[in-house]
Amino acid sequence: MPEDPQRLMEEIEALGDRLASVRDRIGRVIFGQQEVIDRTLVTLLAGGHVLLIGVPGLAKTRLVETLGIVLGLAEKRIQCTPDLMPADILGSEVLEEGDNGRRSFRFIPGPVFSQLLMADEINRASPRTQSALLQAMQEHRVSVAGQYHPLPQPFHVLATQNPLEQEGTYPLPEAQLDRFLMQIDVEYPDREAERRMMIATTGSADERAVTVLSAADLLAAQRLVRRVPVGEGVVDGILDLVRRGRPEMSELMEVRQHVAWGPGPRASQSLMLAARARAVLDGRLSPSLDDVVALAKPILKHRMALNFAARADGVTLDDVIDRLCAPLM
Repeated sequence: MPEDPQRLMEEIEALGDRLASVRDRIGRVIFGQQEVIDRTLVTLLAGGHVLLIGVPGLAKTRLVETLGIVLGLAEKRIQCTPDLMPADILGSEVLEEGDNGRRSFRFIPGPVFSQLLMADEINRASPRTQSALLQAMQEHRVSVAGQYHPLPQPFHVLATQNPLEQEGTYPLPEAQLDRFLMQIDVEYPDREAERRMMIATTGSADERAVTVLSAADLLAAQRLVRRVPVGEGVVDGILDLVRRGRPEMSELMEVRQHVAWGPGPRASQSLMLAARARAVLDGRLSPSLDDVVALAKPILKHRMALNFAARADGVTLDDVIDRLCAPLM
């Protein structure tokens, strides 16, 4: 049956009010990172996973902890190291002996069986462990000893990477990077935000997060996002943007000269979902091209690569994406 626009608008407005409370509560604990907070919320509303890139000390871990409390999600954390094994994340089977003397295997779930999982410094884990985690992200289930175990719903991974130190790390392959809906660069806070942070976190009273939503509310919000209508102009804008970034078919000389490989179809899907989610976060009925432009960099940066000519010419991915977005502005 066709969607009732009035009812849909009422649901979006009601959710927008609750999300405004979510943003406020998170902003009381995390200072000077409003854009990071908003983009992370957009990713969760779209049902995706986030890769956070930033130097130590920028509240990435605290952001995940705060999100877990405010959104009512069961949150766990993994500190990735080269000796971390897949079983340390997924879980394993142990042999037990019952009261009757019979032995049997029992599955002990690992930390991946949570609703909000933080994988700290994911590029320090070995490729085998990375692939086990990223397979769980894609399939929302794990396979141990030939048996499938479904993960809780919702299930989101917020992984972090330290851009400073690359020694002893294992960079994520392009196919696995593509499974993250967004790559969010976490920058230093401005002076006023850092001042508030310094005073608030070194005093006797520390602001605590409170629960605003539940896991069921987040699942309902994700279903609502998929019901948000998208105009033909926005659909065409997303397609033009993504296809223009592929050197094989782009009419832009900069792309043909400087891009080694461009974004695949998952980039179009991610932009569509994220644009809808951003509109809902702002309490709007439908996304616009402004949403597409605002989300282009976090969605496309880890889905494109520059060639040696770009590095020689001093061209960055930000420059290329700005050029891709120019016709949409």
